[in-house]
Amino acid sequence: MNGTVLKVICLTSALVFISNVSADTALIVKELQVRKELEFALIDLLNGIMRSEVITCITILSDTVYLGVFEGALFKRTITVPFVMVVVEESEDLLSPNYDTLESLRQSRKDGCNVYVIILANGLQVARLLKFGDRYRILDTRAKYIMLHDIRLFHSKLHYIWKRIVNVVFLKYHKTIKGNVRAWFDLSTVPFPNPIKGIFISRRVDIWRNGKFHYGRDLFADKTADLSNEVLNVVYYDHVPSVIVIKSNESSKVGGVEIEILNTLAKKMNFAPKLYQPSNAEAYKWGQKESNGSFSGLLGEMVNGNADLALGNLQHTPYHLELTDLSIPYTTQCWTFLTPEALTDNSWKTLILPFKLYMWVAVLLVLLVTGAIFYGLAVNYMNLLDYNNSLQITKKPVTDSKPVGMYLFGEITNSILYTYGMLLVVSLPKLPSGWSIRLLTGWYWLYCILLVVSYKASMTAILANPAPRVTIDTLKELVDSKIACGGWGRETKKFFVESLDEIGQKIGERFENIDNPEEAASLIAKGIFAYYDSSNFLKYLSVKRKSSYTSMEFENSTANGTEVSKADRDLHIMSDCVVNVPISIGFHKNSPLKPLADVYIRRIVEVGLVEKWLNDAMYRIRTMDTSNEEVKALINLKKLYCAFIALAIGYTLSVICLVGEFVHWHFVVKKDPNFDKYAMDVYYTNKNKKH
Repeated sequence: MNGTVLKVICLTSALVFISNVSADTALIVKELQVRKELEFALIDLLNGIMRSEVITCITILSDTVYLGVFEGALFKRTITVPFVMVVVEESEDLLSPNYDTLESLRQSRKDGCNVYVIILANGLQVARLLKFGDRYRILDTRAKYIMLHDIRLFHSKLHYIWKRIVNVVFLKYHKTIKGNVRAWFDLSTVPFPNPIKGIFISRRVDIWRNGKFHYGRDLFADKTADLSNEVLNVVYYDHVPSVIVIKSNESSKVGGVEIEILNTLAKKMNFAPKLYQPSNAEAYKWGQKESNGSFSGLLGEMVNGNADLALGNLQHTPYHLELTDLSIPYTTQCWTFLTPEALTDNSWKTLILPFKLYMWVAVLLVLLVTGAIFYGLAVNYMNLLDYNNSLQITKKPVTDSKPVGMYLFGEITNSILYTYGMLLVVSLPKLPSGWSIRLLTGWYWLYCILLVVSYKASMTAILANPAPRVTIDTLKELVDSKIACGGWGRETKKFFVESLDEIGQKIGERFENIDNPEEAASLIAKGIFAYYDSSNFLKYLSVKRKSSYTSMEFENSTANGTEVSKADRDLHIMSDCVVNVPISIGFHKNSPLKPLADVYIRRIVEVGLVEKWLNDAMYRIRTMDTSNEEVKALINLKKLYCAFIALAIGYTLSVICLVGEFVHWHFVVKKDPNFDKYAMDVYYTNKNKKH
């Protein structure tokens, strides 16, 4: 905002009072010159504020009775600062102000005006304005307020307002006393942090007379810096790790991250917290809006004004901000799903697990190509020897014997088999005589050694490690799994239903509201459900389910233990976060404690205390999150199923070959007209000559 902004509703004649102004008010204004005295008091008040505080702008609300107070002299004699002036009609209902008044107030709130001067003759109008401004946050309740003292502002139905607007100065005019004593103003304020018990009694802070303040006190001193050990009601809900209730017999102890933050705030701001849980907390939890418009659970305590602070892992969301005030986030939590997991029984294919598909394809291609090369070199070498023998005339007759070792690769089938044998680290029965084959054999042996060492190392790791688990780690996998999912509260379901991506909407369509996390864990263990909450709480829920004890040290020893069957699946926290949610501490709506509490919470976060307290709260849970199967690296019979499967495949192929040979013998060989069972050597000799 640049310069001074004035919003004035002009009347036909300046300072002409309408006929329905009461005779008493007209008499006071006329005889005692309240306007002039009030103008001088306001000039001193505003100048004093602007000298000691940073003022963004000042909002003035006045009516026709006191319009003359805000003449040019006031603006000329005050330090230059932007003004927003709103003139209210005497008949206007400020519980539902007209458009011009409402927009002016909204704009002043948007521009950050931190001083309100409300000078209205009708105290009921002021009361209704304060109600409206508090309910819809049109007025900045943490700003500084200057208003006329009026008994109608202190009705018992307005006491809650003075727990929220505490930086206020009431101006009470006193008439002149006979003699030389001039009129004076009594400056009072609310008794905060002392509670208002039955009757509102304001507290005097100063007196203004003859253009000066009598005591010279700070009229707007911070009332939240020292709460004088007043008792503040703190409602909490048990939710790990923010609030952890440790129950032992009939007594209970409350701990957790937010309890540590609360204790720090109580020590610095000097108040005594009184912890309590809302009625039927296990059923209503954080609470939600009921059919009659009221709120239940923890939020109900805050909305109804019963509690000053709220602890219980409150998410910093627009929904909660509309109902309460939230501190700056002290941490950010990953909210995701707790899903079932399953063991994959792939021991039958352990032999092929060391290499991926492309590696096996490469090994097979190398085997076939190398076998073909061995066969080609052997055939070429034997043909070369036959050609040399045909050109030379020797004394000895040429025999039909083949060179040494060439029979190994002389036929394509033998070449492939012996090449495969070298791949299995089986030595050749004889070394071929051809140097080209010998060189190829040597290099192929190096290749086989490297390949076999890699295979053995990978196989050892597979046999030693636990069996891999099938888990759901993304939202897409969760949607594809077709299992039901759910969590607590209608707002959570609304979050998924109104999601901008298709996957979130699909989850929202099948999202179920479930009040009992223990029941959800049982459904997850059966493999038919996924539960939505913060990752830390899901870790606690998973460990509690996995534990063989019916209770943990920080739980009630008489709590209902969940029987865990061996057939139940383990619980797995989805690695992908659905959303990272900031977590805050709750204050009642328009609480004056929030600004200073934010300062201390920011310091607590910066020095690392929140992280330390979080680790302390989760330490026991993380240490109990162990699995015997994961720490043992044993090779059992189940892991060696692959050997028996390989043996079974070999037996099967051998039987198939035996049956094939049997069929070939009876239906091919015996049916040949040249076959003679008494001279089979002659039969095979003649058959080989034909080939």
